Order: sequence, then structure tokens, then C-alpha cells
Amino acid sequence: MAEALYNTRILRLAASIPHAARLPNPQASVAKRSPVCGSRVTVDVDLDSAGRISALGQEVRACALGQASAALMGASAIGRSGAEIAAARDALRAYLAGEGETPGDWPGLDVFAPARAHHARHASILLAFEAAAEAAARAAAGGKQG
Repeated sequence: MAEALYNTRILRLAASIPHAARLPNPQASVAKRSPVCGSRVTVDVDLDSAGRISALGQEVRACALGQASAALMGASAIGRSGAEIAAARDALRAYLAGEGETPGDWPGLDVFAPARAHHARHASILLAFEAAAEAAARAAAGGKQG
């Protein structure tokens, strides 16, 4: 029997989003919204001198899948480069679309296996990674708000 879309792992992640407060003065901030369901994620980042995320803040107004994705992104983002987050986003996107056998190396993304058949949910799942990758790129370029 196939695993339920909103399973216990998803619901636990959704209830435990790390870095769930906005940064007071981030180097960059990006908000992303899913037009399909209205989920919204805003990610703030600061980078260290090596271009790796040193501080992360996020505001998540999303369904349980979007919240779970934000939890997984936030749990492993500190110390990562924008390129690493973009690679995780791209691997997750390919996995959800059925173009990859695994969701990549980012910890925990296999939890979204049941969502692969639910194309309308993919945008919400990708929001946190999209916002974090864009915010890191903007911060690296000396940007600010988005």
C-alpha cells in the first residue's frame, strides 16, 4: 500500500520548523509564493566570508508539505553555499517530476516520495529551497530584498 501524502513524518516536520523567525537585518531576503495553493515562504540569509550561510530566518505560511520542506531546508542550511542549496532544489524538483530516482543528497527529502504523484503540491514543496537559493545568490552578489 502506498504511503499517505500527509503522513506522520510530514506532520512532525511541519510542526518543527527551525530558524522560524525573520532575521533583523539580513544580507538578503526572498519571498516565494505558490500560485496553486497560496503557500508562502520568506527566507532571510546572512553569509560568512566564505559565502556560506551563517544565519537563516524563515517565515512559513504554507501547507504541511511546504512546512515540512522548510523544516528540512532549515535543518541543514547553515554552513551551505547558495550553489549547494540550488543543487538540492534542482535534485528535489527532478525527483518530484519523476526525472530522478532519488531526491539527491540533502537529508530527509525522501519523505516527499508520496507527493511525486501529486503535481499540484510540487510548487509548495519547492518554495523554501527556491527562496533560500535565491536569497543566498542575492547576498553573495551584495543584494538585499526580493
